[in-house]
Amino acid sequence: MDNRFFVDGEHLSSSALEKKHRLETDPASRTNHMEYMDGMEKINSDIMEKVLSEMDSYDYARYTAKDVKAALEHETCTIEDFKALLSPAAEPFLEQLAQRARLETSKHFGNTVYMFTPLYIANYCENYCVYCGFNCYNNINRMKLDMEQIEREMQIISDSGMEEILILTGESRAQSNVEYIGEACKLARKYFRMVGIEVYPVNVDEYRYLHECGADYVTVFQETYDSDRYSDLHLLGHKRVYPYRFDAQERALLGGMRGVAFSALLGLSDFRKDALASALHVWFLQRKYPHAEMSLSCPRLRPIINNDKINPLDVHETQLCQIICAYRIFLPYVGITVSSRESESFRNGIVKIAATKVSAGVSTGIGDHESKYNGKKTDGNEGDEQFEINDGRSLDVMYKDIAAEGLQPVLNDYIYM
Repeated sequence: MDNRFFVDGEHLSSSALEKKHRLETDPASRTNHMEYMDGMEKINSDIMEKVLSEMDSYDYARYTAKDVKAALEHETCTIEDFKALLSPAAEPFLEQLAQRARLETSKHFGNTVYMFTPLYIANYCENYCVYCGFNCYNNINRMKLDMEQIEREMQIISDSGMEEILILTGESRAQSNVEYIGEACKLARKYFRMVGIEVYPVNVDEYRYLHECGADYVTVFQETYDSDRYSDLHLLGHKRVYPYRFDAQERALLGGMRGVAFSALLGLSDFRKDALASALHVWFLQRKYPHAEMSLSCPRLRPIINNDKINPLDVHETQLCQIICAYRIFLPYVGITVSSRESESFRNGIVKIAATKVSAGVSTGIGDHESKYNGKKTDGNEGDEQFEINDGRSLDVMYKDIAAEGLQPVLNDYIYM
């Protein structure tokens, strides 16, 4: 059976190839990325307007060393201080940023580092996002796990000692509907103390259903907050609708989720403006929903299948470190996740300064934990990965490495009554 969904080259019909070409070359052929599609719920929120207003007016070139020094001296970091800490003027002050960030992290998180692992259960996708390995025109091996396969993957991960899992799918309602994701959450609750989901955005009632099925928190990457750049990168599918994606975390909170996570994919656009918008998205929602747990991820672009020229553009490790330290100073109570996209050495260093959560035992492929965890040969029926990881350490190795740094690895800190 051919399990490919949409594929490239000779496997694509002539009409599909023509549509792909039009989408790439003719902006007029694309739908309006600011208009909602049928079935998408609109909520009454002014958060997007506030975030974009601050981002659009951000001129980071105007900040000076004096502004950076003043920001570091203030006990409470204002939005204006945060803008200074993200600016090029702050790059020579990286050591001071790190010292302040380490102080804030110690004050609010102690020396703990939380650990989780992702589980991709399907890689079918109906979106054409030009930078993503799962996009609907890429010629990759598509796969969707059934419930028996999902439970087997979860058993293997749970046996490794992991207590928190993040369930991911490609963005296809047709192949991975809400009920399918909900059943996966019910299975996850049998094996894990914390269950997160990173799936296509849904409506409030659907988030409520997924929460009832066992999901604790929702992660949504906005990818880039630059609306024009967003339109150029997301050419087809529900993901093209910018405002619906932007409001996903707020809909999740309205649906009863305990926590939400945010991110831009650094390198898609101006990383300083994307970092500003990501943090302000959290900052404004914190004030509207003070009970909610919120966290930030800090991923950079990684190579993907069929697009080996995509690499981090202008975001180097020192700049990523600057961003993460600025996040911690501005948002002292927020969790910060650094994924396996980054190197072992970078992750070992940043958890001692500002990051509070890391992934371990990571696979971005579908149905391959048996082979990756236990070294057991499979029948080869596995789905291709979304992107290449950079740090492939197992939970056991990661746990020991974190402890060796004088930190306390934490697998779970929730008690359900």
